[in-house]
Amino acid sequence: MSRERAVREWLRERGAESVDHPGGTLYAHLGRVHDRLGALGHGPDVQLAGLTHAAYGTDGFDLALLPLAERAVLRELVGEPAEALVHLYGTCDRSRSWKALPGTRRVWDRFTGLAYDLAPGQIQPFTDLTIVNELDVVERDPGIAERHGDQLRELFESWAPLASAPVLAESRRVLG
Repeated sequence: MSRERAVREWLRERGAESVDHPGGTLYAHLGRVHDRLGALGHGPDVQLAGLTHAAYGTDGFDLALLPLAERAVLRELVGEPAEALVHLYGTCDRSRSWKALPGTRRVWDRFTGLAYDLAPGQIQPFTDLTIVNELDVVERDPGIAERHGDQLRELFESWAPLASAPVLAESRRVLG
């Protein structure tokens, strides 16, 4: 069985198909993020991170499919690079991290209050995953687009030096 199929099965076992999310279910959302990251040029590690990015919950989606104390379970399933990105994404304190990211290249952990300086190889995957996730939500929920579209457009434009060209172009297409 491929790693992706194993992850999809694991997500179903964890109940992701029964969790409401803009555009249907959490399972559907995770699949769209995975597929879009691939279509925009990311390889398997970033795609698998996209498929599991909400495993520990996020600052914008509290439900966790797996406790942080069980990181080894996800690491075994998706591999070290993908799990590290999921952990970074899931623990990110958005209010402290997002706006300052271009200048600091630092992510604040919403659980510990500690800051992590991103390694050069972490910056683009983190920003691209974040952008792709938000684009999917905005496309599926017009209310979110109306309330937050301008803020996201401004934020993602400030991230232009950090994001990949295809993801930035996709952001401009979706957000205008």
